[in-house]
Amino acid sequence: MTDFLDINTTPPEALRSIIDNALAMKSARKGQPKGTPDAEQPLANHMVALIFEKPSTRTRVSFDVGVRQLGGQTLVLSGADMQLGHGETIADTARVLSRYVDLIMIRTFEEQTLVEMAEHATVPVINGLTNRSHPCQIMADIMTFEEHSGPIKGRKVVWSGDGNNVFNSFAHAAGQFGFDLTFTGPPTLDPEPGSLDEARSRGVNVTIERDPAKAVEGADLVVTDTWVSMHDPASARERRHNQLRAYQVNEALMARAKPDALFMHCLPAHRDDEVTSAVMDGPNSVIFDEAENRLHAQKAIMRWCLGV
Repeated sequence: MTDFLDINTTPPEALRSIIDNALAMKSARKGQPKGTPDAEQPLANHMVALIFEKPSTRTRVSFDVGVRQLGGQTLVLSGADMQLGHGETIADTARVLSRYVDLIMIRTFEEQTLVEMAEHATVPVINGLTNRSHPCQIMADIMTFEEHSGPIKGRKVVWSGDGNNVFNSFAHAAGQFGFDLTFTGPPTLDPEPGSLDEARSRGVNVTIERDPAKAVEGADLVVTDTWVSMHDPASARERRHNQLRAYQVNEALMARAKPDALFMHCLPAHRDDEVTSAVMDGPNSVIFDEAENRLHAQKAIMRWCLGV
């Protein structure tokens, strides 16, 4: 049984296989209607539970569509449906679900919920997001970069903004895929030191640069994310805007990167806050390819977990 919990805990050769398989499956579907089943149906007769303690658009739709294209069926459950960890322990929920389904994807808040689910489930578990990491998103980002710009190994990726869960997964990926990573943002929103140290221990250059203009010099990829989470209280919004305003990705900032540098954002975006519309809709932006590639990357992850 194979879980996909984090990029840094998945073997590099498996990560490369997932990316290559995702690219191949996307190519094979080119020009087909979205509802057309894949030529291979490796999830036929498989049931996949999709658990959403935290709401989602891209994660829910991409996993649901992906399972169907691969020939399987989905059971979508919200936190309200399950009251996960409240009326019943997570361990018992994991044991029960394992009797009904072949694979579990969970999008939750606390990392410990994911860990307990994986520890007690007897079917594979996929991390759809926690407050600490977002590995499926970064697998789609790696796929998107290589689709447009070739191998990511040895390239420079710059993250501007909040050192959040998505950044943590970028740090995990830097160590596994061998690219350099620069974080630029205020000290109050620095990423977890452990994520940076682990990537450095794998031989890649991971730096913090407070000056965003200096940080993006020579960048092959510039990435940002929302300044405020959907669950942040109103009182936090103004404070975060004040802290992060200098780190907005705009045309002037992108001009400091390489001419062919890509721009990514995992979406949803607050246009003209963390990034200007001119950059989002500009020639260097690949945000909608990035969003589409969640589908293909996650299909490859599910196949890897199930060995099919």
